[in-house]
Amino acid sequence: MDTLRTSPCNLCPRLCGARRDEGEQGICGAGADVVVARAALHFWEEPPLSGEAGSGAVFFAHCPLHCVYCQNAEIAAGKAGKPVSIARLSEICLELQAQGALNVNFVTPTHYSSAIREAVRDARESGLDIPVVWNTSGYERAEVVHALADTVDVWLADFKYADDSLAKRYSKAPDYPQVALQAIEAMVVQAGHPTFDDVDGKPRMRKGVIVRHLMLPGALGQSKRALDLLYSRFGDTVLYSIMNQYTPVMPQSALKRFPELAHRVPDDEYDELLDFADSLGLEDYYWQQGPAAEESFIPNWDCAGV
Repeated sequence: MDTLRTSPCNLCPRLCGARRDEGEQGICGAGADVVVARAALHFWEEPPLSGEAGSGAVFFAHCPLHCVYCQNAEIAAGKAGKPVSIARLSEICLELQAQGALNVNFVTPTHYSSAIREAVRDARESGLDIPVVWNTSGYERAEVVHALADTVDVWLADFKYADDSLAKRYSKAPDYPQVALQAIEAMVVQAGHPTFDDVDGKPRMRKGVIVRHLMLPGALGQSKRALDLLYSRFGDTVLYSIMNQYTPVMPQSALKRFPELAHRVPDDEYDELLDFADSLGLEDYYWQQGPAAEESFIPNWDCAGV
C-alpha cells in the first residue's frame, strides 16, 4: 500500500480520508490537481539555503493547517495558483536549477507528496542534482516523512507551538506539539546530521534538518518552552532558526477574535528569547535583526515561473 496515496487521502495528521482522485477535496482544500502559485528564486530562507544565488522556491496552493495568522493566506486558501502536470513540475525543477538556484524548495507540499515524488524522480533522471528541500509547517505524519526518504534531502520544518491550547486556538490542531515532535524525529532519522558543501565560497546545506520557531505576540513563555522541548530532545542533531518576522496580515474581522495578534513581537521580548536560547546551550542558531525582522516576506502570487 502506498503511504502517499490521495484516495482516500491520509497524507496529513487530519486523516480526512477524502477521495481526491475522484473529485473530493481534502480538509486542506486540494483535489486531484497539483496547484502552484509561484516558482522562482527566493532570497529569504536561512543562509545555507538561500546563499547569494537564491533558493528555488515552489509555492503550492492549499494547506491542511489553516493557521489564523497565516502570512500566505491567499494561496493557503487556494485563491491563487494554477494546475500543473507532473511533467511540468519536473520541468520547473530543472528550470530553477538552470537559473542557479541552490536547491529546489517545495513550500507547503505534503498534500501533493505523490506527484512531487514522481516529478523529482523524473527531474533527477534528466539532470537535477541540487538538493530538494521540504518546507513544512511541521504538522506531518512520521510515516509520510519516511516514505519521502528517496525524495527529500533537507527538511525545513516549523515547530509552531509547545502549547496544545495555543495550537487549538490558532490552528485547530491541539495535537500539534506531539505530532510535530514525532515528525521532526522521523526527519532526523531520515536525513541525519546536517552536512554541507561549498558554493562560491559559502556553505550550502546538502542534507539534514532545520527547525524554525516563529515567535508570536504575547507568547514569550510558550516560545521558551518550544526551544526547551526541541533542544532537550534533539540537541545539536538539527539546526535552529528563531524567527521574529511575524506580521499582522489578518482582516479586521479576524483581529476582533484574536486581538493579541494585532501587533508585532516587541524587540525586548525577542531579545529575551535569544538570551534564553543561549542559556540552554544552543550555538550557531539563525536569528533575525534589522530589516529582516520588519519585512513580511510575502511574495506576489502571480504564477511566476509556473
